[in-house]
Amino acid sequence: MPWSKDLAEAGRELENDLAKIDPLTFGLALLAELTESHAQFLSGLEAYRAHPYRRTLIPPPPLWEMDGIELLDYGASAQAPPPQRPVLVVPSLVNRSYIMDLMENGSFLRFLASRGLRPLLIDWGDTGADRSERTLDWYIAEILSKALGEATDVNNGNPVPVIGYCMGGTLAAALTVLHPEQISSLVLLATPWDFHCDHNGPHPGIAAARPGLEAMISSFGLLPVDALQSMFFSLDPLLGWRKFRAFSRLKPDSAKARAFVALEDWLNDGTPLTAAVARGCLFGWYLDNEPARGVWTVAGSEIDASAIRCPVLAAIPGKDRIVSPASARALIETIPDGEWISPDAGHIGMMVGGSAKKKLWEPVCEWLKTV
Repeated sequence: MPWSKDLAEAGRELENDLAKIDPLTFGLALLAELTESHAQFLSGLEAYRAHPYRRTLIPPPPLWEMDGIELLDYGASAQAPPPQRPVLVVPSLVNRSYIMDLMENGSFLRFLASRGLRPLLIDWGDTGADRSERTLDWYIAEILSKALGEATDVNNGNPVPVIGYCMGGTLAAALTVLHPEQISSLVLLATPWDFHCDHNGPHPGIAAARPGLEAMISSFGLLPVDALQSMFFSLDPLLGWRKFRAFSRLKPDSAKARAFVALEDWLNDGTPLTAAVARGCLFGWYLDNEPARGVWTVAGSEIDASAIRCPVLAAIPGKDRIVSPASARALIETIPDGEWISPDAGHIGMMVGGSAKKKLWEPVCEWLKTV
């Protein structure tokens, strides 16, 4: 069989080894291994479905609300004494915002609040069904602009820091270009910008699937959750196989087991995208690369990242398989006063993993104190 250049030598060695083995013996051994692994996978899957853990964290009260979107005030329940410095936090539209408040001892937002900050989180609510009129422009120029105004009002009219995670960072960058006078600093967490850097052109999978995606979006009036989940699945088709096998070996009452269930529940609690947002992201970003090319416009204004003049910190996880490090670096390298850190973690592990506090939460908190 043909091998890629990087695997050619190891592949030839494997072929030589296999040539010395009886095919029937090898086939039976392989079947036994696959049967055992499959049993572990099913055991882990059933253990997850039967696990008693349920997320019980109560969200803080909203400071502001518009069309089902809330600005949750994580400073309202903080133990830290006032005054607290408001920080506007912008999550992705693709997944639920509570990834930043996943568990009692695994909450980025509650950690920031305990350190004297007042996180104001945008909770997008239901982003798909019956929201067909919503566009990227609407989310940025209307919702985020008004939420930013609420945050600056809390800060006595002074500019505030903004934190954006994943796609939320892309939206936050645009917001900073539109309202530079209201934003004192910007934190970009695993934020995509150059959507062609990994393929030297448009994403081949999305390009090939465009007719089918367009038909689906037109038919449903949105991009369904299952379609989004399939895209994430395609990034690592064996991830589920590996993680549920590993989960089958955990003690159900262990902290690791509860953390696994909490994260898996969040992953399966997706939300669809409106037709306009899906087209803007998949076709405008991934295929046309509008942000990196400097042709992305919001409410008629060109989003030029080089125009961002406030201090900017980017966290670019080295093991990110959802947003490639090269895509994220393209943004921070465009910003004049930008610096970046590279946590040794993945896209989600950076936010909620066992070392998230040390590798991300604390560095972000310390940086915000300096700007």
